[in-house]
Amino acid sequence: MEISTLTKSIHLLLLGILLISFLPPSSPSPPPSPVKCTTSTSNCTVTNGYGTFPDRSTCYASRVMYPTSEQELVEIVADATASKTKMKVVTRFSHSIPKLACPGGSNGLIISTLNLDHIVNMDNTTMKITVESGVTMKALIEEAAKGNLVIPYVPYWWGLTIGGVLSTGAHGSSLNGKGSAVHEYVTEIRLVTPTPANQSYASVRVLKVGDPDLDATKVSLGVLGVISQVTLQLQPMFKRSLTFVTRNDSDLVDQAISFGHQHEFADIAWYPGHRKVLYRRDDRVSVNVSGSGVYDFIGFRSTATLAIQVNRFTAYGLTNNGLIFTGYPVIGYQNKMEAAGGCAFRSEDGLLTACPWDPRLEGSFFHQTTVSIPLDKVKEFILDVQNLRDLQPSALCGLELYDGVLMRYAKTSSAYLGKQSDVLDFDITYYRSRDPMTPRLYEDFLEEIEQMALFKYGGLPHWGKNRNLAFDGIIQRHNNSQSFLEVKDRYDPAGLFSSEWSDQILGLNGSVLVKRAGCALEGLCICSEDMHCAPDKGYYCRPGKVYEDARVCTDVNLSSENLKLIQGI
Repeated sequence: MEISTLTKSIHLLLLGILLISFLPPSSPSPPPSPVKCTTSTSNCTVTNGYGTFPDRSTCYASRVMYPTSEQELVEIVADATASKTKMKVVTRFSHSIPKLACPGGSNGLIISTLNLDHIVNMDNTTMKITVESGVTMKALIEEAAKGNLVIPYVPYWWGLTIGGVLSTGAHGSSLNGKGSAVHEYVTEIRLVTPTPANQSYASVRVLKVGDPDLDATKVSLGVLGVISQVTLQLQPMFKRSLTFVTRNDSDLVDQAISFGHQHEFADIAWYPGHRKVLYRRDDRVSVNVSGSGVYDFIGFRSTATLAIQVNRFTAYGLTNNGLIFTGYPVIGYQNKMEAAGGCAFRSEDGLLTACPWDPRLEGSFFHQTTVSIPLDKVKEFILDVQNLRDLQPSALCGLELYDGVLMRYAKTSSAYLGKQSDVLDFDITYYRSRDPMTPRLYEDFLEEIEQMALFKYGGLPHWGKNRNLAFDGIIQRHNNSQSFLEVKDRYDPAGLFSSEWSDQILGLNGSVLVKRAGCALEGLCICSEDMHCAPDKGYYCRPGKVYEDARVCTDVNLSSENLKLIQGI
């Protein structure tokens, strides 16, 4: 009786936590600052929004500066240039996973765009908005909506800043018009760069449509200077009609390409372990169509911290009127449907609620592999993943805990470091151990998919995500990489905005791969020796099962009998 009562109590507690997690709290705890200093602005460390870089290194800097205007920004860059100090820019939440914000030395300077958060100008006649680089997508979307205007395509999380979005080439999902990348809608960028002493050590470069250098600055990785202001072309307000449809993945190879041409804002969530696919039928409709829907994606909401720690919440956040969901289609204004992220804003509540990835909690801790596959190779890639899955269906079930494989569409970009062709972007989020030397169950399956996407199918990694191995030699796959490097040499000849990491991914200074014991467990290398895996735990370097050129860390002790036990057979 006591055991039964206890069990029921636990079930009720978990149910209560889940119910709380579905409610949008009024005062969530925003993510912590990525910059921490022993004094107010000196002896600092910087990290990403998840609290850990891919190589788990600690990034140091001598100090951090918080400019509040373009003029202050120019003065900061000039002082650092005069003293030959390395610089890096950090955004409000530092949401990129790689070490893009690390200045590469304890004497470096961090420039935060936290206070460069002003709307500079809103022109309803030309339908253009000019904002400072630290303005979040949330603020940009809300300001545009005041003028009955919208930016057509944005990333799904609105805690990103416009400067961070441009630096990493972040995008939404669409094959319409110029495509889903925000940088394709840029009409002007103001960039602060170093200059010689006779030019006061810093200047503001103004790059407009027609200037070839704009194609370098639209996706810049932060190595050209500091983005001060951005002007974007907007569109008249419209509504969207969204319906989610679940189907078996047996025809995914045929649907994956055509679906992106059938719906303007289409995306696909694939759950390979369960052979299910969630199709997002999402299209533009007139503002005259009835509906006041909101898409407050629950993965980006403030969530009760206990719910985060047990990691159980649904993948939906649609409501037909901002309060409840009554059925499909959900029709709402673009500014209420294109992005979400309430967990990142409002006031501190003592960590009663937080973003699910908040590093202060023992909650979600994960890696992300995000690779764009050319559309003409998507069918073969999906078939390979399905063939690998069929060898051991339970091997990919862990992806369901992280909302499956998110597949988004993007078009060929004019940016030198943008997409090189029309692509389908595969965003795979999966468990990461807090101990870097602890392998994951079925580690080899996801490693094989990662190497298959990158090397067999020539995929391009998202600049703001991925593990080290994804960036090895990647610059050579960009047709205009030399043009980008030429601009970099002109804008910052001393490399003050560069670091060892950025030089490595740009092919300028060795390889980003790190060869050491256990390096393959977290993607710091591709294993070539057993020591790169975890031989003491039974994980050895072996060829891939479908893509035999892959080299992956395989648990050789996971015999067929063990597999039967795991599957419950």
